[in-house]
Amino acid sequence: MKSTDAKKTLTGKSPAELQTELEALLKEQFGLRMQVATQQLQNTSKLKTVRRGIARVRTLIHQKTVQGKAA
Repeated sequence: MKSTDAKKTLTGKSPAELQTELEALLKEQFGLRMQVATQQLQNTSKLKTVRRGIARVRTLIHQKTVQGKAA
């Protein structure tokens, strides 16, 4: 999935949906870190994409809360 596609799908979600997405990404990151520790991870670039996804979701959550407070 391209980053523009990810942005479009995430921007349409509510803050509660973004929070559940964030929890899922954090769990996935934890699983990947465990695989790295036990040397079972084949695709190491997956860590980078998950980390960026987490940052993307956290940014959108922050933007939506600031918008809500300003309105």
